Amino acid sequence: MVNGRNVERRTILKAAGATAATLGLAATTGCGGDGGASADGTVTIRYAWWGAEDRAQRINKTIALFEKKYPKIKVKTDFQPYLDFWKKFNTQASGGNPPDVFQNAIGFLRKYDAKNVLLDLSEQAKAGNLRMDGFRAGLEKFGEIDGKLLGVPVGSNSMALVIDKPVYTRAGVKPEMGWTWDDFDSAMKKIRDKTGRAGDSGMYGTMYLYDLYLRQNGKAFFTEDGLGFTEADLTDWWTKAKKGVEEGIYSDPKKVAQIKPKSALAAELSGGEFTWDNFTVRYSAEGKSEYALAPIPTTDGKKTGQYLGSLMLSASKRTQHPKEVAQFIDFMVHDPEVAKIMGYDRGVPATQAQFDAYKPTDEVNKAIAAYEESLVEAGVLEPITPHPNGADICESAFLRIAEELGLGKRSVDEAVKQFFTESKTALGT
Repeated sequence: MVNGRNVERRTILKAAGATAATLGLAATTGCGGDGGASADGTVTIRYAWWGAEDRAQRINKTIALFEKKYPKIKVKTDFQPYLDFWKKFNTQASGGNPPDVFQNAIGFLRKYDAKNVLLDLSEQAKAGNLRMDGFRAGLEKFGEIDGKLLGVPVGSNSMALVIDKPVYTRAGVKPEMGWTWDDFDSAMKKIRDKTGRAGDSGMYGTMYLYDLYLRQNGKAFFTEDGLGFTEADLTDWWTKAKKGVEEGIYSDPKKVAQIKPKSALAAELSGGEFTWDNFTVRYSAEGKSEYALAPIPTTDGKKTGQYLGSLMLSASKRTQHPKEVAQFIDFMVHDPEVAKIMGYDRGVPATQAQFDAYKPTDEVNKAIAAYEESLVEAGVLEPITPHPNGADICESAFLRIAEELGLGKRSVDEAVKQFFTESKTALGT
C-alpha cells in the first residue's frame, strides 16, 4: 500500500485507527461467497474494495471482461469509501462471512492474518491458478508475510517530492537524484527568500517520509514485531519540523488546516510536498500551476531508502472457491485489457505485461511512469520493511499526534511520549 497530506491518505489513516477493535473470529471452517455452486456449475464470488465512483466504474468494466472469459464464475461487487469499507469488512469478518476477495494494503496483512482472515494463496500459485511471475521490480514479494502469500499487488507507487515547477525555477532550485538533506534545506530557504512562499508543506505527519529517512540511516519505522526507532530519534525529527515552521521554510500547520481538503501545495502555501507519486494527479486538478516529481533527498548522496508500495488483492480464508478467486486475481493483475481500463487508478500496473499495455497520453501520468522507471534504473529501490500486527493503529496515531503537535496542542516531548505510549499498546510491546 500504503503515503499523510493527501486527502485520501488522511482518510485512510483515520480509518485505520477506527479498525483497531479486536476481531473475535470463530474457527476458519465455514462458507464464503454464495455458499456453493448453482445447478449448472456456476459459482459466485464476492469482491469488495474501497474507492470512489470512478474506480467502481472502471472495476465493473474489468469484471465484465473476466466473466466473459470465465462464464462459470460470477462476481458480486461491493465498494465503499475507505472508512465505511473497513467498518463493513470488520463486521463481516467477525461474523464469519468476509468477501471472497478484497482490496488490501500492507499495514493490514499481519493484523488480519493473526485473526485467521486471510487465505495463503501459495497453494493456488503452485497449482497454476495464480501466476506470480512477470511482476515489476520485485513486487511479487510484496504480499509475502512469514512465508505465506497473503496479497497480490495490483499497482505500485513510491514516495516522491511533488514541486511547483515555476516556483522552483524562480528560486533557482533544480533538485537532482542524490541531493542531500542539507541541499534540500538550502533549497527551502531559497524558495522562501526569493518567492515569499514556504519551501515545503512540512514534515510533521508524513510517516512514510520519516520511514525513508530512518532507512537512509540504517533503521526503519517498523520492524517485524515493533518500532525500529527510539524516542530520541522521533524527538529530533519533530524538533526539526517545528524549527522549519518557525523559520518559514515549512508551511504554518494552522494555515494548512484552514484550507483542507485542498493541499498546501495547490493552495500556494508551499513550493512542494512529499507524497506518493500516483497522487500527483490531485495537484493538477486542485491547483493552477505546473507540477512535477522530484527525487527524495538523501543522507549520503546515494541511498534514498525508497521501495515500491502497492495496493493488493487478498482472499478470505473462508472462501469455498479458492481456485476461482485465484483465477480472478490472476486475471486482474496480468490481463493487458484490465490495465487499459484501470490506467493508474491504483498506481502504476504491478506486472510488466500490464505496464506495457497501458501507455498514458496525459503529461501527469507520463511523469508518474517516468519517475518509477527512473527509480528502477537508478537502482535505489529496496524491499519494504515488514509491518507488524498493529501497524495500522501506529500509523493513525502518528498522523493524529503530529497534527496536534503542528497546531500547538502538544509540545514535542509530549507528542513523542504519547505516540510511543499508544504504539506500545497497539503492538503489545
